[in-house]
Amino acid sequence: MPGVLDVPSCDACGHDAILHQIYSGRTLCGEHLAKSVRKRVSKSLRKQLELPRQKKEDEKTTILVAISGGKDSAVLLSFIHHLLHKRRDVVIVAGVVDEGIDGYRSPSMDCAQELCDELGVKLERVSYSELGFEEMDVVVEHLPNIQSRNSIAKGMAPCSFCGVFRRQGIIHLAKRVNASVVALGHNLDDMAQSVLMNMQKADLDRTLRLAPHTSTPLAGMTPRIVPLRWVPEREIHAYAMYKNLPFFHGDCPYAKGALRQRHRDFVASMEEDVPGSMHGLLHSADRIKELYAQIPNENVTGISPIRECIRCGSITSAEVCKACEMMDWVRDSTNPQ
Repeated sequence: MPGVLDVPSCDACGHDAILHQIYSGRTLCGEHLAKSVRKRVSKSLRKQLELPRQKKEDEKTTILVAISGGKDSAVLLSFIHHLLHKRRDVVIVAGVVDEGIDGYRSPSMDCAQELCDELGVKLERVSYSELGFEEMDVVVEHLPNIQSRNSIAKGMAPCSFCGVFRRQGIIHLAKRVNASVVALGHNLDDMAQSVLMNMQKADLDRTLRLAPHTSTPLAGMTPRIVPLRWVPEREIHAYAMYKNLPFFHGDCPYAKGALRQRHRDFVASMEEDVPGSMHGLLHSADRIKELYAQIPNENVTGISPIRECIRCGSITSAEVCKACEMMDWVRDSTNPQ
């Protein structure tokens, strides 16, 4: 009879396993988990990143890898570097956005810098203050006042502001390095949560704009790719630990209470009860995008057109982008009456 502390064996080699894939039924050691993750990421990268076969001698594809110092972006950067750094027609640049969260952002940026130093990748940084935004510590401090003065902001968590501002930071970095494509570290859990959130709000626009943008580029925006989209978060974590990648283990102090956290818990519970649910959600979104692409443009209704913000020039579906609108709220709440 097996002992309580017996370690399961890897299905592939018989060595001690470190992870059980509930959706596949497989039990894997570190090496075979790494092989499994590498296979899926490589396949996604080949499908999403279209590198021209013939280029001018001095023409290169610049990939901005958005990193945070966390496990997902650490795995993303290590894979992209491993797979592409020897190509002379590819330039890899890492970019990090400093949101201004005391005790959280600084150590995570240190991890990002350590990884970039190990790989020999240049790290570009930009802060919210450089972008003209208030740091998140200031936003959180004034959030009750913001919500009391703006009905639209009622119920918004700090993540609502941070996500909008951070996207502007990535757009800024992409323009700074003249990026051909931006790589994001969204894993399968992240993608499934986004799909469910969009469906709950009946937000078809956001579903159609989900990365990757390989076949569905957005006017005015550098295309996004998401090579980790088919790999669950726990496998990303196990891979990062197995490969001893430098990453920050802490969670953002302002994440609690965010709508995404509730969807995170729900998706995790659903996946545990019905393995493969996350894959199904993502396949559903992909199918919606495929069907939408088959509709002639003149028959499309109800989809918000993309335009430039009349104030900052960023792409938006309204006259004024959400970043400018939110900064108005922040400035109004911080200025004395």
